[in-house]
Formats: sequence, structure tokens, C-alpha cells
Amino acid sequence: MESVRVYNKKGIPVKKGVGLFARVFMEQFPLLPVEDEGRLHDPKLRENFIERIFVFKRWRELIALPKRRGNLVDFHTKHKLLVLSHSEKHHRRMGRLVAKAEEMTTNALYKEYQKLLMEALRLKTTTKKNVNVLQHVMGYFKKQLSADEKQELLELIDHYRSYYVPLIVPITLINHYVRKYEQPYLKQQYYLHPHPIELQLRNHV
Repeated sequence: MESVRVYNKKGIPVKKGVGLFARVFMEQFPLLPVEDEGRLHDPKLRENFIERIFVFKRWRELIALPKRRGNLVDFHTKHKLLVLSHSEKHHRRMGRLVAKAEEMTTNALYKEYQKLLMEALRLKTTTKKNVNVLQHVMGYFKKQLSADEKQELLELIDHYRSYYVPLIVPITLINHYVRKYEQPYLKQQYYLHPHPIELQLRNHV
């Protein structure tokens, strides 16, 4: 995918090339999640890659169904926070696209949405982006959480921001509140469970 040695006219190698097979593969399948094997040793890159695979799987399941605007709106609703954790700009663009779904043919709608979705997921999540999402999630509990519960969640988010605890810690507490207060919108958000917990992909600081 990258850092392949390319020799200049003087025979000096520069690691800026792309493998022949990798280049053709990515040109033929530009939306397919791909990652360099060596880079998967990085826990954040590994999490991002596997998260993209699961989103792509759910997208394939969606397009296997009859193409209906309602199906796409449902998919978008469940992935809103996940997309936001990657790109606020794409989150806004995809929201506007879905809002004007009736103005487009379903084929054009699906094609443009898929392009934006995969573009967004290629952008890496960061601690700052996740903190933004976590704070956004808190807004759904403003009438339910007690002062003590709110303070506890704020402290865990701040600990995550300061790299004292991994993302799974505030996410676990949020999932507890989702079940306790039966929050219907958050219950369906893939951001809170993007991949099997057994993979432990959010356990790194």
C-alpha cells in the first residue's frame, strides 16, 4: 500500500511507492477497506481497519436488500455517531444527503452515500473526536442522570482525554446508562458496539 522502495535514476531507493498488486487492487475496489499488514501492529490502526470491515459488512447486507430510501435512512441513523467519530464534515454532508433523499434517484443516493461513508471511515478517529462524541452522547441523558452520575461520567471522559483510561471505560458506563434508562436512540448506535467486545479493540490507551 505504501513505503515500497522506488529507485531513482541514480539507483537510490526512496520509500514512497505502492506495490503493483496493491495499486491495481485499490484502483479496482476503491471503497473496500484495506490496510498494510505491518501497520496492523498499531492498535489504533488495527481498530480502525476492523471497524471499517464490520461497517462494510453491514453495508453489503443493506445493498443486498431492495434499494429503498427508508432502508438507507435506517442505516444512516444507526451509524451517525460512528461517522461523527471519524469526520464531523462527512457527518454533516451525509446528513444533508439523507435529508434530501426524495430529490434523488435511489441508485444515485446509494452511490453517493457509499462514497461518503467509506471516505469518512478512512479518516482515523482521535481522542479529541471521541471526546466530542462522548459529550454529544451525554446530552441524551440530561433529564435522566443524577448529579452524581453526570459527574462520574464527566470524570471518566476527562480521564480518557488525559490518556489515563482506554475508550472502553467511558463507553461501558454509557452502555450501562443506556440500559438503565432505556434510551432508544443510543441503544441502536453502532458507535457503542462497533465490533465484538471479545476483540478488545478499545482497551488500549
